[in-house]
Amino acid sequence: MPNRALQIPDDDLVEWRRRRLYGAGFAAALADRVARDCAMDLHALLGLVDRGCPPELAARILAPLDEKRRPC
Repeated sequence: MPNRALQIPDDDLVEWRRRRLYGAGFAAALADRVARDCAMDLHALLGLVDRGCPPELAARILAPLDEKRRPC
């Protein structure tokens, strides 16, 4: 049997990321921006927030240094 990676349509992935971020306390606009940028590690963001880091600061900490966005 072939080993296939799970394929999730891009829109579904972005929506899933957005819901997770919004549920963790991210403002709607920030959740939307971060959800569309797959260069930002969602699990690392949520981990920082779980440990008390404000969502805005967590997004700044984990933002790519080269300012490039990688769409999901």
